[in-house]
Amino acid sequence: MEVKIEPTWQPLLQPEFDKPYFWQLAGFVKQEYATKTIYPEGKNIFNAFNLCPFPEVKVVIIGQDPYHEPMQAHGLCFSVQDGVPFPPSLQNIFKEISDDMGVPMPTSGNLERWARQGVLLLNSILTVEAHKAASHSGKGWEQFTDKVIEIVSQNADHVVFMLWGSYAKNKGRVIDTSKHLVLTAVHPSPLSVYRGFFGCKHFSKANEWLVAHGKKAINW
Repeated sequence: MEVKIEPTWQPLLQPEFDKPYFWQLAGFVKQEYATKTIYPEGKNIFNAFNLCPFPEVKVVIIGQDPYHEPMQAHGLCFSVQDGVPFPPSLQNIFKEISDDMGVPMPTSGNLERWARQGVLLLNSILTVEAHKAASHSGKGWEQFTDKVIEIVSQNADHVVFMLWGSYAKNKGRVIDTSKHLVLTAVHPSPLSVYRGFFGCKHFSKANEWLVAHGKKAINW
């Protein structure tokens, strides 16, 4: 199957695109877009990859599924489009960055600025029906993104993986911890943020790791 995706990812992911499960997934997704309101826009399904070529990947942040309300999702986990109010988890992420790095809160929740610096903002599930959280779970996206994580682990060096919450931690079981830095914490949602996300200092720790391995720090 031919999938339009950033060229450096193409040869790495093509074996997945050719598998029967992905054909079934593509058929399901195409039908959903044809008959329902689905987020993100079709052109943004692979936005995380298109904005962050494989050779540029320095940090991987794993989310669950896209935001399911209008004007939010655009293919990057935790990110919202310009002008959209910050969802609670994103607000908490920015608060931790502000406390950790001593920087002011940003005016936009659009994280394309991270992606262009080498942060792969990967949701486990890449599409969702409007107003129905996790509505596209169990359709094949999880298998695909498990493979993405494995490919990064096997083929890249000295990447920082940020795993927030039990869902992301389970996704990270394939990561080779002998050559990558895995940072874990509770999810930044209001339900758990005070149980160890605030104060985790993942953003400064990531930059220290990157610099120690000859890479440029992320401007969070």
